[in-house]
Amino acid sequence: MTTRMIILNGGSSAGKSGIVRCLQELLPEPWLAFGADSFVDALPARMQSGEEGIDIAPDGTVQVGEAFRTLETAWTEGVVTMARAGARIVIDEIFLGGAASQRRWLRALGDLDALWVGVHCEPEVAAEREVARGDRTRGMAAAQAKTVHEGVVYDLEVDTTSTGPMECARVIAARVA
Repeated sequence: MTTRMIILNGGSSAGKSGIVRCLQELLPEPWLAFGADSFVDALPARMQSGEEGIDIAPDGTVQVGEAFRTLETAWTEGVVTMARAGARIVIDEIFLGGAASQRRWLRALGDLDALWVGVHCEPEVAAEREVARGDRTRGMAAAQAKTVHEGVVYDLEVDTTSTGPMECARVIAARVA
């Protein structure tokens, strides 16, 4: 089978976006990049904070509402439809629900071939990156570093704690069929 999608899962500030950019540079065919941030950015402003959409508490914990889940399902199915139409897609995702989040993607994918990649980073390092970024709620990276991987099954795992995005991307690119 030909890999149509690469799905990266990791906590906030784990280094997924850097890996995605490197994959786009390394892989011979063009790959479109989408992810949690692009989905949240596409939401109406009123859903970017609050119970209806996504709510990020002062301690960095994240809750999502029913309307968020409905739109997330439509977005996921739309991304998969693009892959079925011939696009190669790399996803930068945060599985807030761990295994339940992966099951949502699996339902949408059906028989479409995807490479599942866990992007790990020690919580302390992710927290330092979070502070340096300046665009995230403090505490989110540490809270998500381990929980997003609970019960998730991967084809491949990388650790960005001390490995750069290009090296991780090379490992992933070597597994793309």
